[in-house]
Amino acid sequence: MGMPIITPGDKTADQAITDLLESVAMQESSLSHILNAEGEKMEAILSADGTSTDELLRMNKSAELMIGAVTRLELILQGKAEIFVQCPAASDSSPNQEMNGGISHGNHIR
Repeated sequence: MGMPIITPGDKTADQAITDLLESVAMQESSLSHILNAEGEKMEAILSADGTSTDELLRMNKSAELMIGAVTRLELILQGKAEIFVQCPAASDSSPNQEMNGGISHGNHIR
């Protein structure tokens, strides 16, 4: 996946909201790939013969640090998504209203 090309110009509020949600989705996808790679690394270590207790503890610490970093990034992404929910332009045509027959139930993107 290449880096998106962002060009300045006149955008509608709907396009800006779409761009914001796309960026959150791309970042979520990236985080899932990172977590998957961490899981594969753990599987490789666990399946290796003669893995020492020290190696297992280092693997555990690495996974703990990675999950902590991903959790912090998830909180940032949640904040970005909440900007969309609070955006006045989104209140007229939010996905929640379209899916619920035009009635908003206060659902938030998480």
